[in-house]
Amino acid sequence: MPSREPGHEWWRSAVVYQVYPRSFQDSDGDGVGDIPGIISRVDYLHDLGVDVVWLSPVYRSPHDDNGYDISDYEDIDPTFGTLADIDELIAQLHTRGMRLVMDLVVNHTSDEHAWFVDSRTGRESAHADWYMWRDPRPGTVGGEPGAEPNNWGSFFSGSAWQWEPSRGQYYLHLFSKKQPDLNWENPVVREAIAAMMNRWLDRGIDGFRMDVINFISKDAALPDGAVLETGFGDGMPYFANGPRLQEYLAEMKANVFDGRSGDYLTVGEMPAATPELAASLTDARTGQLSMIFQFEHVGLDHDGVKWNVGALDLRDLKTSFGRWQDALAENGWNSLYWNNHDQPRIVSRWGNDREHWYASATALATVLHLHRGTPYVYQGEELGMTNVPFDDIAALRDIESVNHYAVAVDLLGQEPAAVLDALRRMSRDNARTPMQWTAEPGAGFTSASPWIGLNANHDRVNAAAQVGDPNSVFAHYRRLIALRHSDPVVVHGDFRMLLPDDSSVYAFTRELDGTSLLVVANLSDEAVPCDLRGDELVLTNLPEDTASGLLAPWEARIYRTRA
Repeated sequence: MPSREPGHEWWRSAVVYQVYPRSFQDSDGDGVGDIPGIISRVDYLHDLGVDVVWLSPVYRSPHDDNGYDISDYEDIDPTFGTLADIDELIAQLHTRGMRLVMDLVVNHTSDEHAWFVDSRTGRESAHADWYMWRDPRPGTVGGEPGAEPNNWGSFFSGSAWQWEPSRGQYYLHLFSKKQPDLNWENPVVREAIAAMMNRWLDRGIDGFRMDVINFISKDAALPDGAVLETGFGDGMPYFANGPRLQEYLAEMKANVFDGRSGDYLTVGEMPAATPELAASLTDARTGQLSMIFQFEHVGLDHDGVKWNVGALDLRDLKTSFGRWQDALAENGWNSLYWNNHDQPRIVSRWGNDREHWYASATALATVLHLHRGTPYVYQGEELGMTNVPFDDIAALRDIESVNHYAVAVDLLGQEPAAVLDALRRMSRDNARTPMQWTAEPGAGFTSASPWIGLNANHDRVNAAAQVGDPNSVFAHYRRLIALRHSDPVVVHGDFRMLLPDDSSVYAFTRELDGTSLLVVANLSDEAVPCDLRGDELVLTNLPEDTASGLLAPWEARIYRTRA
């Protein structure tokens, strides 16, 4: 049985692979990925070496936000399959010694969930106080501009409030108007969520990734926020990391996990989380979660508005990662990620997807996977999949991107070409194009027209071309994962940042019981001098040239030194 001793839980040495089901593998020829398709690729994931599959939502949904708007937590959307299919996926993973983590989206539901359908009918309904309902501002007429309870803006553009005439009130939706926020102040809501989670664990899953879980506790006063360039207020200080967050998570842990004999992975997505909060939440003995997803590093290349994107200063990245490594060193635990379904492809974002595609993809992987924490691989990352050169707004499907384009162009008068260029760099759809299995017309993903267009480079960037090739991005990911599984220094070793002020070389050490690993990587397009060496070269992404004393562009090396 895996250890439950604090500090030695199984997920510390694990690597998690995120599957975005809609884009992973279509089994029935409708152009949309599904659970049987995932089952057909389990051996591929096992060959890669990952330990856990994190499945983005497959629950019943109107798909306003591609499944993150859930209308039934306890059934599978027919687009993806059936409950029998999910049971088979669990069985196939468990047979291979792998685990399944499900996405948990409980800050909000779909407006088509039975709870909200009842709640919106009136103030006396059975679910009347299950959502965040508020009256119009005093002295205003509900439904008219300016009558909203506060000035908060939605993440998906426009106001975060929607008028409901049948109740004579507004409901809060931090995301789409079809994603009303649940009222976690209501203990009955919390009980219903815990009961649902328990039924999924009884079914055999191995944990949850919790979507924007630090938004569940809002400031009860719901005050106006500072006005942003959108014209709406910034509500983040009043709904992120709220006053009862840890109370709610502790209650969830007690009612869902503590009474079970198994050891489960729980990771909370937490925009605006601080290292201090993360250390408390993930404390091995007193915390409420295994780890969190923090957003500090993925905000370093823009000014707080993701579309205002610029270049990354590597020194800022080292400062950020170093701070998080230090803050969680004693008792907490980090998650490690470059990519997910909400982020553009890292090889295009911070690498060089043209002249140094292979080297930059593998260098960035090396740096990430050797930090202390649990690494996450997003589908296609292990192949070096890139951003997509979207040539028209009609090619995009993401609600955030489509809404941003409409507001920026139609309301704010921005130049369409400039807006589209920012979308090419930062749109969530960069991560959501179909998995590139083969060079065939449907990329091995589908025999039909896919729900979103394929990246044209699937003819050369694909799994068939890489699996079995020892010099591929895929092979390098396999070696990194195998190193984590075989060397305790990678999992448990102390972290020390080197060369913090170097703008090209990312270097650090990991040390445990007299053995040290040195990681040194040139994250730039130019060769640079570097005299850092160890006793034994453990892994590199390019042939080592010790005579020159230079690191080639995007060269990464791992050395071992013994005391």
